[in-house]
Amino acid sequence: MTQGAIHHIEIYVADLAESEKFWGWLLESLGYTPYQKWDKGISWQLKGQYLVFVQAESQFTESGYHRKRIGLNHLAFNVESSANVDDYKVKLEERGSRILYLDKHPYAGGSENYAIYFEDPNGIKVELVATRAKNENEGCD
Repeated sequence: MTQGAIHHIEIYVADLAESEKFWGWLLESLGYTPYQKWDKGISWQLKGQYLVFVQAESQFTESGYHRKRIGLNHLAFNVESSANVDDYKVKLEERGSRILYLDKHPYAGGSENYAIYFEDPNGIKVELVATRAKNENEGCD
């Protein structure tokens, strides 16, 4: 493994079954494979790095998640082309996912990023981007 590369990311969710359905489809379409599964969690991996989703205890789900609070704002994944972004937009709409920044689509992150932004069942923002030239100072909140 490369020093400094992310080993894994763990996210607590309000409804594990709903998150498994959403994230399983998305991650597997991006090339991830199922990795671990137990009664309160599931994970998918790609090239040795993995994402873990764990059922939060009920007392911690009441206030919900909001990406503008302290903590994770969003997860961004590369896709191969703008055509992939367009295909995902159609698939996400068919699945009933909440698409963000439709008025700025597909350049909500700046003119160099052809991307789609949407939310998972917990309200976590997800981005699929076909990057041409990344300006780290641009982006949506």
